[in-house]
Amino acid sequence: MRPIRPLLAAGLVMASGTALAHPGHEVLSLASGLAHPFGGADHLLAMLAVGLYAARQGGAARWALPAAFVGAMLAAAALANAGMHLPLVEFGIATSVLVLGLMIAALVRLPLALSLPLVSVFALCHGAAHVAEKGSAGLLAYAVGFALASAALHGLGWLLGRQLPQSDLGKQVQRVAGGAIAIAGGVLLGA
Repeated sequence: MRPIRPLLAAGLVMASGTALAHPGHEVLSLASGLAHPFGGADHLLAMLAVGLYAARQGGAARWALPAAFVGAMLAAAALANAGMHLPLVEFGIATSVLVLGLMIAALVRLPLALSLPLVSVFALCHGAAHVAEKGSAGLLAYAVGFALASAALHGLGWLLGRQLPQSDLGKQVQRVAGGAIAIAGGVLLGA
């Protein structure tokens, strides 16, 4: 395929403002969902932290933690959309940034039986918040968008974590990154 064709297609989609101007249109809903995790430091840092933490774990935790996060986030989004209210969502999101940052900084390796439920509880808060902020976007396309964006951020964190050498320097870099994430979580909790 020539590189001009995807650019032309993207231009046509963007130029069709009248057709896409109606609330809830699936293209806009998908784009809104894709953008949401990138729009706030709280979501962005938590998603990166899950990937970074998972990358430094062993065995199945490397893929199970990000997968569980996305799955629990989608489940919470569906429940929130159905009217179920999850209390302390913003507190839970800020706490997820703080705790994940501390776990990364401390080089903690929890057993999967502990880390999986912990990450999933944090994901519930993120999923509920995503739906609370979706506006008139259609849920299905919006959820696909924020799930894909979250998975991409997990993947980026994972790739960064896997690039760190298994040396004292690599551990120091991990500690500094985790510490920075934890500080941001503390600031979010204070806000």
